[in-house]
Amino acid sequence: ATDIVDTTAAAGVRGELGGFNIDLNVVYGENEIDYRTENSANASYGAASQTSFNSGGMSYDQTVIGLDVSRGVDIGAYEPLNVAFGAEARWEGYSIRAGEPTSYNRGPLTSAAAGAQGFPGFQPSNVLSEDRSNIGVYLDLESRLTERFTASAAVRYEDYSDFGATTTGKLAARFELADGFAVRGAASTGFRAPALQQQFFTTTSTNFIIINGVSTPVEVGTFPATSAVAKVLGAQPLEAEESVNYSLGFVFHRGPFEVTVDAYRINIDNRIVLSENIQGSATGTPTLVTINNLLQPFNVTAARFFINGVETETQGLDVVARYRLDADEGGVFDLTAAANFNETDVTRVPTTNTLSSLPTPPTLFGRANVLTYEEGTPKYKVTLAGDWAKDQWGASLKTTFYGSVLSPNNDPTGAFDVSTGKKAVVDLEGRYGFTDNVTLAVGANNLFDEYPDRTPANVNTTNATAFTGFSPFGFNGRFLYTRLSINW
Repeated sequence: ATDIVDTTAAAGVRGELGGFNIDLNVVYGENEIDYRTENSANASYGAASQTSFNSGGMSYDQTVIGLDVSRGVDIGAYEPLNVAFGAEARWEGYSIRAGEPTSYNRGPLTSAAAGAQGFPGFQPSNVLSEDRSNIGVYLDLESRLTERFTASAAVRYEDYSDFGATTTGKLAARFELADGFAVRGAASTGFRAPALQQQFFTTTSTNFIIINGVSTPVEVGTFPATSAVAKVLGAQPLEAEESVNYSLGFVFHRGPFEVTVDAYRINIDNRIVLSENIQGSATGTPTLVTINNLLQPFNVTAARFFINGVETETQGLDVVARYRLDADEGGVFDLTAAANFNETDVTRVPTTNTLSSLPTPPTLFGRANVLTYEEGTPKYKVTLAGDWAKDQWGASLKTTFYGSVLSPNNDPTGAFDVSTGKKAVVDLEGRYGFTDNVTLAVGANNLFDEYPDRTPANVNTTNATAFTGFSPFGFNGRFLYTRLSINW
């Protein structure tokens, strides 16, 4: 079980100074998670074991101060040049707290497994407190240069205290070929710094095995890439993910009808992923023996760690059509049809020099992980929505069609893969506005109580859940709600 506490606060001021529009803001957020292991036991304490354990927890906090400045500048073009620039400073902190000793300790019964069954809790060796800061600055320029041509350019520079600096940019243009019809395109680069959690998260459990006739504690778990355990397997300090994005499309607008079509391609390099469990053995293949020899000095039998190295290529198409119908006494109808079609391919998987040199290199990123990227989200999603409003009354109806999603397994035969099936989910809401500022809504999400296909019995052997967590609309069925909105 988990206890989660989220804290957020935001403040800001907007105004005009010397012809510039200025927005100064500060945002703070914190997330705390405390874990409890319940209905369990630490078998090494026998009948004296408690059944509920404080297993420790984690916290993450972030403070962001931002300054945004903008104004129009006359450069002799069809419209003024919109100039926007600003800066952002961010401070982050991440910590892990240990659980109570009995959640991970070994009791007097040395032949039994140590630690609370299910989740043994964070140990003192997992405790950490890390932080970092970064500052970023940006410049954004956009102008309608002629009656039919608009162009924009942006650049952003970020400097992180823990891994260095990077610069990204974007170029975009829009050209109106005829009244109501325009083509548009963009190219940009992006990056994502490794999160503190990816850099430092660690959790271990202690097992006791017989080594040279002696019961010896050994660890199995997740280790930071910079730890001695991960380094001996060839891990390197994490680097930022980098992306290149392209899009090309058109916009058509005629009266109350509008349609946009955009094709896109996204290439991401150096994606950060969690490796498979790398496990050795004192006997067996030369590879297993070598891994065992590498890990043995640390009393570790199996380890995994975050690693760069996955490269993906995503191509897709977004289509959105809107139509607004004013039926006079019948009210106003806003109709929308939207569709996304996409395909993702994993073009590279990670390796380390140490493990690649073994006779039979262990898999760092297995079949299940590859297929999660390639088939773990719908390859298409189509939404048909309608909204009606008349005086104080209003209603909306939305139907979303999802393509099938695969929940994969590492078994090479695919016998244990689970598919959600193709599904349609309907949402319905009715509204009444008592005043311009007070509105009451009653509605249903997943009106017809749709569920993904059930997990087959040969996969759901523990009856832990009847449905896969890969479902794009969850597996909680119908949700009824009432909402009162007050705006001022």
